[in-house]
Amino acid sequence: MISRRIARRSVAVLLAGAVIMPVGGASADPADSSDPVPPTSGPQAADLVPGIPLTLLPLSEMDTPDQALPPKVYKPTRAEEAVEPRDAPEEAYDRVEYVDPMDSFGDVTCSEETGLRQREVERWLKRPVDGEQSKGDCKAIRTFQKKYRIKPAIGYAGPVTWATMQLVGARRNPNAAKKCPVRAYRVACVDLDRQIAWVQHGKGGVVFGPVPIRSGRTGYGTRNGWHAVYWRHKNHVSTLYKSPMPYSQFFSGGQAFHGVYGSLYTPVGSRGCVNMTLKDSRKLWGLLKKGDRVYVWGHRQEQ
Repeated sequence: MISRRIARRSVAVLLAGAVIMPVGGASADPADSSDPVPPTSGPQAADLVPGIPLTLLPLSEMDTPDQALPPKVYKPTRAEEAVEPRDAPEEAYDRVEYVDPMDSFGDVTCSEETGLRQREVERWLKRPVDGEQSKGDCKAIRTFQKKYRIKPAIGYAGPVTWATMQLVGARRNPNAAKKCPVRAYRVACVDLDRQIAWVQHGKGGVVFGPVPIRSGRTGYGTRNGWHAVYWRHKNHVSTLYKSPMPYSQFFSGGQAFHGVYGSLYTPVGSRGCVNMTLKDSRKLWGLLKKGDRVYVWGHRQEQ
């Protein structure tokens, strides 16, 4: 009987030699797009795959082509502002875990593989922290995954499960560590370490969020420190990549809060912008105004 280790090597060879088409059937050939080839990400992109059958596997790196340069600022007309950005597809924000390739075969019920975030997940679930997958670990992780609709719920301690845990843990008090300065005015807080954002207002506390985000990847990092919203454009389209950036609120050069039409849980980040779901970006649009302050800290860890 072939071992899982040998089988995993075979899967890696298969994936490396396969021509994979991205979601939507578009060509994966970089020559077919003006979008530049992104920098190499971390090991996850090569070692893990989205937890769906290999026959449907979209291995292309989902990305939002954000602005790298400040946009041309102008005052949108009332007619332009009256148009609401189109909604995202219903399945756009599904939490699909990145799993070991072996778990993409067959009908896996409980993963035997040690996850990329095994220790962190064990600690969060108050399991014995040994960094090794066990039947008890798998059962506890599966229970969490089912509760928060993470697919596939097979108990693999991957990056999407860990990101969801960080969001859930931050809901009661995202600023418990007091890393975002409290001021008498509104402050939009962007925590790159946990990939979450919220808005707080003096003694009134948190008035929005926390919500999941996707910040800048290696080489395109979202800039730390104090910023201010200087331009808002509800129906902005990237002048560099001709890609929609709905509910854009620019706060540092070409970096903005804006909605995206795909998953936030990708191996690599944006090109500097703070990506959000359409629903969250719409709510933030209704809350922030020109001149509102933004505070960014931390560092996104590429998977």
